[in-house]
Amino acid sequence: MLKPKDCRAIIGGSEYFPLMIGGMGVDISTSAMVLEAARLGCIAHLSDAMVPAVCDKNFGTTFTKNKAVTHHRLQTEEFIQDRVPRFDLHEYRLAQTRYVAETVERKKGTGGVFVNCMEKLQAGSPLELLEARLKACLDAGADGISLSAGLHTSSMKIMSDHPRFRDAKIGIVVSSWRALKLFLRAASRVDRLPDYIVVEGPLAGGHLGFGDDWANYSLKEIVADVMNNLEQEGLRIPVIPAGGIFDTNDASFFLEMGAAAVQVATRFTVAQESGLPDAAKQSFFEAEEKDVFVASVSPTSYPIRLLHSSPCLNSNIAPQCIAFGYVLNAKGQCQYIDAYNTTGVSETGKKLPVVEKTCLCHHILHYDAWTCGSNVIRLKETVTKNTEGIYQQPTTEQIIQEYLGERIPLDARSASTKQPNPALASIGG
Repeated sequence: MLKPKDCRAIIGGSEYFPLMIGGMGVDISTSAMVLEAARLGCIAHLSDAMVPAVCDKNFGTTFTKNKAVTHHRLQTEEFIQDRVPRFDLHEYRLAQTRYVAETVERKKGTGGVFVNCMEKLQAGSPLELLEARLKACLDAGADGISLSAGLHTSSMKIMSDHPRFRDAKIGIVVSSWRALKLFLRAASRVDRLPDYIVVEGPLAGGHLGFGDDWANYSLKEIVADVMNNLEQEGLRIPVIPAGGIFDTNDASFFLEMGAAAVQVATRFTVAQESGLPDAAKQSFFEAEEKDVFVASVSPTSYPIRLLHSSPCLNSNIAPQCIAFGYVLNAKGQCQYIDAYNTTGVSETGKKLPVVEKTCLCHHILHYDAWTCGSNVIRLKETVTKNTEGIYQQPTTEQIIQEYLGERIPLDARSASTKQPNPALASIGG
């Protein structure tokens, strides 16, 4: 069997180990996690979900407060046309630049600091905000940008006048050849094809690029279809499967298929460097098959995989669009606003639980939306419990080494503790 540690992915002229950590928001794939992956020669993503709020939390900035003060007089029913509570685009670009640059400037090693940029994150100004976010990532020196959660038919064009447009690695995340073909057609108009293609299957965590029939698809078949079509078109673009790739055997399978690398995420939600709170990590470890489901509660219209025990479900929180409003479209519409307004009250006047949708902005920021891949139920197999019955969190380094085929005992000291780790010699740590 082909071992990942013996392979290299060539992406945009740079060489990496064939492992990419997907972007996990909000601030779950933290700067610390991304820097560890880069140090070890892999690629990892920062998530650009709700970056102003993340900056406020991490750096003490006031981007969210500034927006709330600007729009404090608006009421939910007034979120229409020119009264949509939007972020100041200059401030948003400042937030995005600082968030990414803070990590890029501390990078050590040959790996890559990439950013996952979601088209569906609109905040009332879809194209204008997308341009600000993408160019901020380039301003900040990100090694690469993965375009996700949408077709991104305008993204290459709106970046094309940036001086780093042809230097940074740019990739697209798709779930079908059909979607990829639309993107490639748009990208060809600015003579800039992607440096890599992430093909995400139906077992991934978080939002899925499928409809209610997601279970009828398989990652293997989608990857094969994309590869075959690329070959027929005469395009040599690295393909990176994602979704349900749980261990080194899964990674080896796709590398033997001809994939350049694999993208993984769920294993890293419970890493020590993950931004997920410890209590949520324990819920992930304890999850059984019956605890995981694909729901339609996201106001983005995409199906979303999460745990039944997620605190975000059946909440009655009022829409948080004045302060946040990341899901608002250009007309100020959000499916959660509609669901909230049509939900009644109890006999005592208390708002009833909103069943159909959830206020994603509020709950993701508070780590109440426990999104996960289908293999979350296997996390308990990878760790041990302490004497108090608490599952022990592995380090990012340990998980990476397991994927590459060099398992490190769970009680091993990490290189980040300044203690030498002989296992790193095999990957040039």
